[in-house]
Amino acid sequence: MSDPLMAEPALPPAPGAEDHVAIDFVNSAVALPGGHFSDLLGTPGATNRWLTEHGLAPADAGVREMCATQLRSLREHLRSLFASRVDGLPPLPSALSAVNDALSRAPSAALLQWDEKHGPYRAAPCPTNEILDRALATLAANAADLLTGPDADRLTACGSSPCNRYLLRHGRRHWCSVRCGDRARAARAYARRSGEPGGA
Repeated sequence: MSDPLMAEPALPPAPGAEDHVAIDFVNSAVALPGGHFSDLLGTPGATNRWLTEHGLAPADAGVREMCATQLRSLREHLRSLFASRVDGLPPLPSALSAVNDALSRAPSAALLQWDEKHGPYRAAPCPTNEILDRALATLAANAADLLTGPDADRLTACGSSPCNRYLLRHGRRHWCSVRCGDRARAARAYARRSGEPGGA
């Protein structure tokens, strides 16, 4: 039996994801019609692939389950903060704490190094064991910039059920993809024909 998720064509990036990797990150887990769910960070290999595609890790980083779990945890905290922003509600303190922890995990400036042969120089350390910290810090910083920047007022959740993706609203559009917009319009048309509330 084939996996129904494999038959689903990949969703395009949501509006705003091209400028804010944090949107793509929170959208890496998506609810699909029919009760299906897709998680682009569902396995260590998938997580490594996602990080590589977004310039956050080399292809041979060797992401382990512990690292994938930490990224999935940050994603859920960011989703919580995005939902708070969209709904105008106070954020969960644990979400703020998790993002601030991620922000502080990697140095933001090149560190001073010393080579016996050449003397002092500055370089950003990036050994394999620091790849995760850098990815977490980069994603958290991008989300913090989005939530505090000029695009924050345009942040919204996709208006098509069951989709749970976020996007930056452009004009009246409040769907993350053409497919979600078509699904929402079809649901409204069906509701009008069947006389259900909300179909007017």
